[in-house]
Amino acid sequence: MNNLKSIKLNQRGGVLLAIVIMLPFLIMIVASYTELTISSIQLSRKDQLRTHAQLAADGGVDKAVWQINQTNTWTGTAGQIEVQNVNNVRTTYDITVNSVSSTQKVITSIGRSYQGASTNPSSSVKVEVKLRAIQTGDYSVVTGVGGLIMQNSSKIINGSVYVNGTLSLSNSAQIGSESIVPVNVKVAHQACPNPANATFPRVCNSGENGQPISISNPAHIYGKVEATNQTNGSGMSNTGLVPGSSVPPVALPTYDRTPHKNAVASQMSGSSAECSSQPTKTWPANLKINGDVDISGNCTITLEGNVWITGSLTMRNSGQLVVKENLETPPVVMIDGQSGVRMRNGSAMNPNSDGKGMRVITFASTASCTPECVDVTGVDLKNSQSLLTVNIDNVSSAPRTEFYARWSKLSAGNSGSVGALAGQTVELRNSLAITLGTSITGFGDQIWLIDNYRRTF
Repeated sequence: MNNLKSIKLNQRGGVLLAIVIMLPFLIMIVASYTELTISSIQLSRKDQLRTHAQLAADGGVDKAVWQINQTNTWTGTAGQIEVQNVNNVRTTYDITVNSVSSTQKVITSIGRSYQGASTNPSSSVKVEVKLRAIQTGDYSVVTGVGGLIMQNSSKIINGSVYVNGTLSLSNSAQIGSESIVPVNVKVAHQACPNPANATFPRVCNSGENGQPISISNPAHIYGKVEATNQTNGSGMSNTGLVPGSSVPPVALPTYDRTPHKNAVASQMSGSSAECSSQPTKTWPANLKINGDVDISGNCTITLEGNVWITGSLTMRNSGQLVVKENLETPPVVMIDGQSGVRMRNGSAMNPNSDGKGMRVITFASTASCTPECVDVTGVDLKNSQSLLTVNIDNVSSAPRTEFYARWSKLSAGNSGSVGALAGQTVELRNSLAITLGTSITGFGDQIWLIDNYRRTF
């Protein structure tokens, strides 16, 4: 019996000894797991705060892109902007914008996260985003300070209209179509002072120089109309006049003459380049024509690339200019003469089978610097807006062709379809119809898009 009691006591002692031996290890294991848990919680919290900072930085980028597309000159925030302050976490972003060029900007956005009431960030993330500007829009008619004048049965059926000066519609002239496509119209009222002086052009003040749009019944605009200082919405429908609109004047497209001239590879006199007796002729790419040129008598000239005409171009009696097949870029015909380009009696400028038309740009003005003027303002610009350098008449046509009177006036009427028209003044008359919706090169609403995104450390 005593032996049995001794055995039981020994067993109890062994269990106690085992517990004593194991207990420190158990405590170490629990402590280790507790430390790992705390560490994991801390790391998770740190990652969470960094994620908050990253989201704030990205939110700053989104804000910057939106703001720049509203105001091109926006340069960033004046310090940190709070994004949120919940659950004991506060986040902010700080934005700076640097303009590299007219088409490039760099956004730097710093996102920060704070714990509680701390003024020192727990985490920060810095991102750098490069933006590039692109032009959008389908403007088929663009005018400078001389404005747009539409008479008789002239029509703009496709493509938006941007007028820096004033807009006048009379007789049965029409913009847009009730049954097809409404056309957006913007008018900036940049037609002051009147009479012009050295400060011309500027946007007219309210009540100065009348309203920018005048419409005589039954002329009509079908589409959305925005016009500075315009309060009379009669003759407008399919949205019609947007009250209280403010349309900024926009610079007309530029064209760099220097590369065009420097690329000249061959030259002809005007008499050698003209075509009347033979059925066909070719103008090679990068050709300079010295003097005036006449295309007539059912002659067809194939245009292989850019051409520079130092005089004027006259097309008549079914003469044609045709774009060469398979050209990837529309060729430019640059014309310096005071008479610019005249089309009449069934003459035509035709695209190739791929639909590639041409660009015809006249550079004459009344300024002494003509045709090399970099800019024309004041009284010179006022006088130049009446100088006729593009005249399309008598059943002539130019589908897919873009005409641009850089400093002067363009007039088109009694004609077939034309592609797009731009000039300081654009006059449409009689039965002219702009229906193909060709867009003015280099003109439209500028929008900024993200070109590159990277985090900086």
